[in-house]
Amino acid sequence: MISLTLFPLFCPADCLPIDLARSHIGETQCVAGKVVRVIQGSRGVTFFDFCEDFRVCPFTVVIFPGHLKDVGDVRQLANKVIEVHGPIKAYDGRAEIVVQQSRQLGGEGANIPKLPKDYDVERKGKYSAGSFSLPKSTRTTAKKRQTPTLPVEIPADEQP
Repeated sequence: MISLTLFPLFCPADCLPIDLARSHIGETQCVAGKVVRVIQGSRGVTFFDFCEDFRVCPFTVVIFPGHLKDVGDVRQLANKVIEVHGPIKAYDGRAEIVVQQSRQLGGEGANIPKLPKDYDVERKGKYSAGSFSLPKSTRTTAKKRQTPTLPVEIPADEQP
């Protein structure tokens, strides 16, 4: 695990290290640090972890699924030192920046490619949208007996 005291070595002069972000909540700032991993949470929300144990990390970056296409392929940012620009907000006891556009990323995150055309943030596992079928029944059901229908005679005065 990288000590938080080492992060000032990674930070450009204009950016805050992640451990100081909490003292700047409510301000628009630049925060810099090394991304340990990029995680896609439930409902397609993407998080950048800057610490080995995210639960004790003082800072995180959040990208909601609707903004991912405007940001790019953030999966490539793991193990890279990035700058994140934006308003610092408090959420769940830590500081965070919500990224909505690619221009909010700097450092090694500045020139990430767009998402692949076949990338679907909602796709989980081996799901294929075109292969849905109903489950097959394990028991056979008896067919109903149909009574034969007799021809019905219509009186001549009621015929069309």
